[in-house]
Amino acid sequence: MKSLFLAWQAPKDSNRSRAWFPIGRLDAESSGSEVTSCRFRYTGGATRAHEEVGFEPLVSFLDFKEDYLSERLFPLFHNRVLSSKRADFPEYIDWLGLTREEADPISILSVSGGTRVTDNLQTFPKIEAAADGSFQMRFFAHGLRHLPKASRERVSRLTPGEKLRVMIEVNNPATRLAVTLHADDYVMVGWAPRYLVEDLVTCIPKAPEIEVTVVKVNHLHAPLNQLVLVEYSGKAPKNHILMSSPDFKPLIG
Repeated sequence: MKSLFLAWQAPKDSNRSRAWFPIGRLDAESSGSEVTSCRFRYTGGATRAHEEVGFEPLVSFLDFKEDYLSERLFPLFHNRVLSSKRADFPEYIDWLGLTREEADPISILSVSGGTRVTDNLQTFPKIEAAADGSFQMRFFAHGLRHLPKASRERVSRLTPGEKLRVMIEVNNPATRLAVTLHADDYVMVGWAPRYLVEDLVTCIPKAPEIEVTVVKVNHLHAPLNQLVLVEYSGKAPKNHILMSSPDFKPLIG
């Protein structure tokens, strides 16, 4: 069983302009490259988004309190996965740091984000910690289009295996709290995803066992949001459960 979350971004004209809310959770089982069963439930983030910015249930899932089950991947998610029949599929999964054997739809959505230009939805994986609190995750560095010229030039020189520094930003103009990524010369090269910020801000000061490594730099044809793939290794403090805030909790059992 693999799990991921679906996030929704508020429109520009809302009172929480461009804020992201985790609105749903997908749990799925796969056999090879095919999903054999899946379950979708709205989470607390959906009701918060509804109360704060007027979010309404998605056309594909019209009831906040429904438990949606299927023997196939729901179309809303399926349409965000590049077909394995396309000629550029091998290059695409290479960008994601996946082998063909690893590239089931849920793994693809967990790394790629499943973004489309036609909507404001994004997918991200549910992060699980080991018994000792240690955890690992991979994500693409966010916000590269907002970086100054010197940072973009430094991004172009990143290499696989290079170690990055992690810092907490407390006055980000868009999100207030943010987690930034820096090369060893302290030049900023991106941000960690917003969905990780709450947990990382909790974990970083109390668990110094942190390592962020560049996995891939996809210069050829890759869009900015899939340019720098990194792996984060850290440790959660005792009794802290990752992604356990009300926003991530399903509305039904």
